[in-house]
Amino acid sequence: MAGTLYLVPTPIGNLGDISRRIEDTLARADFIAAEDTRVSMKLLNHLGLKKAMVTYHRHNTDSGGQAVIDRLLAGESCALVTDAGTPAVSDPGEALVAQCAALGIPVCAIPGPCALITALAVSGQPTGRFTFEGFPAMNKKNRRTHLESLRGEERTMIFYEAPHKLAATLQDLAEVFGPERPVTLCRELTKLHEEVRRTTLGEASAYYQDNTPKGEFVLVVRGAEPVKEQEASLEDGLLLVDRLRREGLSLRDAVKRSAKELGLPRNQLYALAVER
Repeated sequence: MAGTLYLVPTPIGNLGDISRRIEDTLARADFIAAEDTRVSMKLLNHLGLKKAMVTYHRHNTDSGGQAVIDRLLAGESCALVTDAGTPAVSDPGEALVAQCAALGIPVCAIPGPCALITALAVSGQPTGRFTFEGFPAMNKKNRRTHLESLRGEERTMIFYEAPHKLAATLQDLAEVFGPERPVTLCRELTKLHEEVRRTTLGEASAYYQDNTPKGEFVLVVRGAEPVKEQEASLEDGLLLVDRLRREGLSLRDAVKRSAKELGLPRNQLYALAVER
């Protein structure tokens, strides 16, 4: 019988965010698949745990993934961890989960730290509907193409960004979405120098042209305003009445149908139609 792959979140900064279930899962797993074993070793030392570890990261998804799969199929359980946050979300663990699903290997996700949800909750932006866009491309052309595809997006948009790319990304965001678009910049979440800056894309872009960004950022950008449908006029109603009359409807029936379809006052439309 195959073992279970556990998706185990790790703190995004504050070690106090480790839950009892996270600690217990790490303790029970037969081995740990880690993005960087050196980073994970610090966490295990903090918890007083000693575990066998293998590496699994974006550069070895084929070989590392197959090694994990083989051990799972042999009946061992594995705790998959990243350096920080929830595995398989904007993370190569996505591929490992897909492999397990295809092979019928059980996968269990443990709730815990996640930068995008933490940032969204504190952002002050609408949270009912949102889209996670991950890290924008490093290449300017590809980044602009990505952002242009989101020009009419009405949901709140969440991006991850590294400090050395932040100024360029903010400039592109301001140019594509407009400088007045609200944005919340969340820096170093849960860490000592945590900062939440609520501003506009134009102001944020100008600020970081002159100030060197420090730490990892989550950008929460408000979505576009819904496009309002243009209200029909009485003149539009008269045109529809004329068309329906040519199709054989009586004046009264044509007015009734036109008023209903276009949301117009039937009495006013009828009076104008008679006058015509």
